[in-house]
Amino acid sequence: MKILGIETSCDETAAAVVEDGVRILSNVVVSQIDIFAEYGGVIPEVAARSHLEVMLPVVDKALLDAKCSWDEIDAIAVTHAPGLLGSLLIGTLTARTLAILHDKPLYAVHHLKSHVYANWLDSSGPSFPLLAMVVSGGHTQILYMSGHNQFEIIGTTHDDAVGECFDKVAKILGLPYPGGPSIAKAAKTGDPLKYKLPHPKVEGLDFSFSGLKTAVLRAVQKEAGVPISYPSHQLAELLSMQQVADFAASFQKTAVDILLEKLEAALRKYPGVKSVAFAGGVSANETLREKAYEKFSGINVWFPDSKLSGDNGAMVAAACYYEIESGVLPTDSYTLNIYPRISIESRDPSTD
Repeated sequence: MKILGIETSCDETAAAVVEDGVRILSNVVVSQIDIFAEYGGVIPEVAARSHLEVMLPVVDKALLDAKCSWDEIDAIAVTHAPGLLGSLLIGTLTARTLAILHDKPLYAVHHLKSHVYANWLDSSGPSFPLLAMVVSGGHTQILYMSGHNQFEIIGTTHDDAVGECFDKVAKILGLPYPGGPSIAKAAKTGDPLKYKLPHPKVEGLDFSFSGLKTAVLRAVQKEAGVPISYPSHQLAELLSMQQVADFAASFQKTAVDILLEKLEAALRKYPGVKSVAFAGGVSANETLREKAYEKFSGINVWFPDSKLSGDNGAMVAAACYYEIESGVLPTDSYTLNIYPRISIESRDPSTD
């Protein structure tokens, strides 16, 4: 079964063709990072317009790279939730139109499901039951999966997502957007023990990262010898390159430790788990990967290929395949809606 996956939930325009949920035949991603690096973050209206400009060429290239005609495509999958409203609209309207024109079944896929299923691409995939840790710019969650397409949220963030925290700390340190890669790069020459940062106390398996961001800000202000009223966007000018590297390394260590401590607690609560799977943009972080393999050496630990950690169409197609295998029916191409905010546990209201 060959599925065309389309992803436009944020600032990547992506399309891919995947066979049987595993084999990537093509995977085309056009990123808007260069556009938003100047602003330090995504501007939703600009993102939507950028998707509009490249959406059809990206789909055409995905089919060309896969050496597939429309006759060979068995289904179309598209991210319909969650994400930026305008960005989601471009992807879903494109998918709906193509499904109608080419008479193909259309499947609406939740963005977080797609990230989790990146772990099955070009691999045998994790064994069930498993815990999936989704770590991205918009989400930080621990999911329990008893089987394919079975998701239970057992831990979530009360405020900032860990990826968002990376972006905000990078901005404080004068590092470029996106924050994850820039902090990881700066941290390579830094001392992760230089600055002691707090672990927010949140009960259960939930997270909180807003306090960590504020703690970094206060520590930088103290190191720079300025009052808390000093403009945060000017703080980096007062730091040496080594100080920036030390702050980056200390923050990265703290954020990774917080994630793995919560996952360790989840494993104690769910002792029958056979695998741990990481997903989302932050799963590309090398320190997270190294520490996870070290900490959980007694269990199967899975990370997607780092090229598949970010948003892409292949993960959407993979998630769709396992939805079909689980008995999920296609959606109506004429009525499919988008949901900028909807839980991974929720059933698509448009199917009512």
